[in-house]
Amino acid sequence: MKRTPLLLALLLSTSLSALAQTTAAPKVALPPQKADVAAEKYGPDGKVNPNFLQAHERFVKQAQEGTAQLVFLGDSITAGWGGQKEIWDKAFGAYSPVNFGIGGDRTQHVLWRITNGELDGIKPKAVVLMIGTNNVSSNTAEEIAKGVTVIVETIREKQPQSKILLLAVFPRGDKPDGKLGAANEKLIAVNAIIAKLDDGKNIHFLDIGRKFPLVDGALTKEVMPDFLHLSPAGYQIWADAISPKLAELMQ
Repeated sequence: MKRTPLLLALLLSTSLSALAQTTAAPKVALPPQKADVAAEKYGPDGKVNPNFLQAHERFVKQAQEGTAQLVFLGDSITAGWGGQKEIWDKAFGAYSPVNFGIGGDRTQHVLWRITNGELDGIKPKAVVLMIGTNNVSSNTAEEIAKGVTVIVETIREKQPQSKILLLAVFPRGDKPDGKLGAANEKLIAVNAIIAKLDDGKNIHFLDIGRKFPLVDGALTKEVMPDFLHLSPAGYQIWADAISPKLAELMQ
């Protein structure tokens, strides 16, 4: 039987599709991670997320240079400072800062990072920490707060000379309208717990959430385009809100 080009194309497409299905890496069911136990970030294939590992290795090298006097620790919201060079340099440039933020990180991932080299080789005067929003879907407020607490304790252990500026987890809105809902209520509970870590000496808690404007009970896209991550205007609010306290801690 003579096969037409269209038939041959269909056969080839079917064969390639079947091959892809048989060779695709199977998803691996991993046990749930605890918010207060150091853990690497894994992908659906059960292997360590390569982007997470590459960023961590880059941060370890930065730490080993030994010049950083100010460390920012966090998730994608912190990592976003990488796209705000002008604001970053003006607000923090005099402090020899480093940005150790990784998108998607949860408390357990930051804990793993700082116990595996990111706070080795440096003696920063201050560490700015804001983490926990990515734990909302998998942990209770108490569990998230416990994870933050262990991170703070670990920073104190590894960098006893550093002052910690512990930021309340920023507000987040429900999509698609940006209204403050259940997820934000959980973060409010987290912040109420971790606020008690403030000792007025080495650990300083600061809640700048009210600096982010609300319109009819909803976050604005001008400051948080997706009601979670910040626009340049949002980063300016962040910089302005912490600069006075940071100047005090960096003395």
